Amino acid sequence: MSDDDIAALTVALRQFAKDRDWDPFHTPKNLASALIVEAGELLEHFQWLDRGATEDLSARQREAVAMEIADVFLYLIRLADKLEVDLIGVARRKLELNALKYPVALSRGTSKKYTDL
Repeated sequence: MSDDDIAALTVALRQFAKDRDWDPFHTPKNLASALIVEAGELLEHFQWLDRGATEDLSARQREAVAMEIADVFLYLIRLADKLEVDLIGVARRKLELNALKYPVALSRGTSKKYTDL
């Protein structure tokens, strides 16, 4: 995915909201809340599955999960747009910071938080 893809989705989401006069409802708080709700709906697909089942979804399950991932992604893009956050730029910066917090030599093969490495 490129910066251009994100930019195109951002513009499409702005227009989608504008066409429906939803902008007054798309406050950062409401968008963050909607994002969490959609993330919860995504989690529901995995909630009671054992480890193996979460990695071996049926085609129907994969499609349902994909639609929830799309909802999360679209709300995230809309929230970033409203807050004027460069989503790709900040993600790259965060990855660099995480690389410093989780050096390969200390974090390889462990799920420990960086404070416990």
